[in-house]
Amino acid sequence: VTRILAGLSAAGVTKVLAMPDSLQITSVAASKGPDDIEVEFLETQSIGKESDSTQAASVMIERGASCMVTLGGDGTNRAVAFAGVDVPLVPVSTGTNNVFPVLVEGTTAGLAAGVVATGAVDAAAVSTLRPMLEVHVDGTRRDLALIDVAISKQPYLGARAIWDVDQIEELFVSGVYPTSIGMASIAASLPLAVPEGLHVRLGPGGIAVSAPVTPGMFSTVPVAEWSPLPFDEPKTVSLSSGTIAVDGERSVVIHANQSAEITLVRDGPRV
Repeated sequence: VTRILAGLSAAGVTKVLAMPDSLQITSVAASKGPDDIEVEFLETQSIGKESDSTQAASVMIERGASCMVTLGGDGTNRAVAFAGVDVPLVPVSTGTNNVFPVLVEGTTAGLAAGVVATGAVDAAAVSTLRPMLEVHVDGTRRDLALIDVAISKQPYLGARAIWDVDQIEELFVSGVYPTSIGMASIAASLPLAVPEGLHVRLGPGGIAVSAPVTPGMFSTVPVAEWSPLPFDEPKTVSLSSGTIAVDGERSVVIHANQSAEITLVRDGPRV
């Protein structure tokens, strides 16, 4: 964080809005960082949940932030994207599953964010829109995912994190990324290259792939069938009841009397 502040300072940024955190990482970094940057801590709640990030991002957007730097993995960036996707993101890889964020040194990450924030470069010219997956239940958007949506037979949220591939019925991915970790690595291990996303059904009758479904651990996964997932075409979830996991964490319970759809959209976060 200190290096990011140094990069922002070098680009001419004079004020930063920061999310409060219980470990006081940013406040310690600010005390060691450049003197020409004012770091204002938002008066938002910090309860140790992903909603902290969503709330902080919402306030930053309302305050007119012109660029946001995130430190985390796919889940953290998903929480930020839930607040809105119009502000350019510089997502720094520091999480568990890091498919969406970039492995980049903090100084250059801060510099990149700084030249966008100050208008030294055109944000549209140096950024790309990343696709995302929208989760609708009974016609209402309930959640979104930046990398993958997994449909689990488990009927409860529990500890939220999803590890057991034997419980997964279907998988939707926003793109086939060779560096994927987590559930998206299953799709990345399949012998098919597509320009859009992918819909995968797990189970016997097809092939078996070896994939790093958790960091440091490979699993042999049976895949029954897979097909391209076109943009803007809602795909109905076949499981009648269970849970929907977004970017590695169960977030939505679906009941037998409900209908769920997954849609791949182009206009996700600008990175």
